[in-house]
Amino acid sequence: MTLVDNQHKTATWTKQFISGKWVEGSGEKTIENINPYTGEVIATWRSSSQEDIDQAYESAQKSSVEWKATLPSMKEGVLRKVSSLMEERKDEIIQLLITESGSTRIKAEAEFAAARRIADESASFPFRMKGELLPSNTPGKENRVVREPKGVIGVIGPWNFPLHLCLRSVAPAIALGNGVVIKPASDTPITAGWLIADLFEQAGLPEGVLNVVAGSGSEIGDYFVTHPIPKVISFTGSTEVGKGIGKLAGEHLKETALELGGNNAMIVLDDADVEHAAQAAVFGKFLHQGQICMALNRIIVHEDIYDRFVQSFVNKTKNIHAGDPADEKTLVGPLIRKKEVERLLELVKQAKEEGAQLVLGGTQQESVLMPTVLADVKPEQEIVQQELFGPVAIIMKAKDEQNAIRLANDTPYGLSGSVFTGNLERGYQVAEQIESGMVHVNDQTVNDEAHVMFGGEKSSGIGRFGGDWAIDKFTRTRWISLQHQFREYPGVN
Repeated sequence: MTLVDNQHKTATWTKQFISGKWVEGSGEKTIENINPYTGEVIATWRSSSQEDIDQAYESAQKSSVEWKATLPSMKEGVLRKVSSLMEERKDEIIQLLITESGSTRIKAEAEFAAARRIADESASFPFRMKGELLPSNTPGKENRVVREPKGVIGVIGPWNFPLHLCLRSVAPAIALGNGVVIKPASDTPITAGWLIADLFEQAGLPEGVLNVVAGSGSEIGDYFVTHPIPKVISFTGSTEVGKGIGKLAGEHLKETALELGGNNAMIVLDDADVEHAAQAAVFGKFLHQGQICMALNRIIVHEDIYDRFVQSFVNKTKNIHAGDPADEKTLVGPLIRKKEVERLLELVKQAKEEGAQLVLGGTQQESVLMPTVLADVKPEQEIVQQELFGPVAIIMKAKDEQNAIRLANDTPYGLSGSVFTGNLERGYQVAEQIESGMVHVNDQTVNDEAHVMFGGEKSSGIGRFGGDWAIDKFTRTRWISLQHQFREYPGVN
């Protein structure tokens, strides 16, 4: 189905979702939701205002009191129903991801599966909120450490994996008894916001527990973060924006969960299987056009196998399909905005001027940047220093293992990493020396499992998502003691 096949849904996808009602935004701006491949306007909506944010946060706060006290089996049931509804509406959701975010069908299928696993994992959380009884040195005292929801969580969703990366915070937070307000990315308000609200509404979540306010960051972004009600602000996006959010939150003593950018490296050691490494590198680089925080930015190859790797990588890249994201064969679709194509082509031009070899690509077809490969790239070049977020592969040569590790760590980022080797223990020892939150031996950098921790180091973020780490993030512990017998206090009669 297309977005305009269902008039009811088309109308819903232009409204704010506040206190269980679909309402018109009261902001000053009108925003267009644009298909990045065709350039067609999907829908137009009126931005939310600060007053809308007030209503959304107040609704979440009020509703969270009753939701916190709801039986764990009922919370579990809502999350199970969300998962079931996702499966029933799979074709619709896949089409939404393709149309709104420029996802290829390959990527949309993967995102759908990851998002559904988040819902399934979160369904178990109401029964995993564990407290503790601790001993005391005071006679007759019982020490209880209780775990409870933090209250209201503000979630700022991204545009690249809008459903998965937004649901990664929303589903655990709700399952654990919190109220939630989502501010989706303006490029993907449906899949990062309204679709999620629609699923939870259908699943029977009480009114007000989940709210969605969609609008431009310039109009409501700061207010969304500094509002006095939310206890945690969860943000997935660029490091630049994340630092601003962290600063604002810090000034108001708010906790943050920040999953930011990456300049991820794959190290290919001299004993690696070249063909397997090249195949993994092509996937890790070009999935979703490289618009993934975990995507490969730099491929660092031992000099003894460098030429063979470059040839294999180029040959495999030539075989991938680029173009219409709805085509089942397409791996590389459109970038989210045409100006991103221009930005990347300028970086490629500069890299060539600085001595890099353009061995493939460097051309565009409208909003699609054809898969591009740069070899013999030096660590001091501008293109190496930043997160590319596009289908441009950088291949660098390393003299030896230690040189490869130094090159991998020569970045302010530290999200994900990869090591290819014929010896897994050697790979583990190298992985231990890579300064990133996640490292994958004999695999590429794009990995995410709902029950495993996810998060970065350095400028790649603060906090951890997934499994027990999500429980820690969206709940708090408190000490409540019970004095079972009269206590004598020195110096008091």
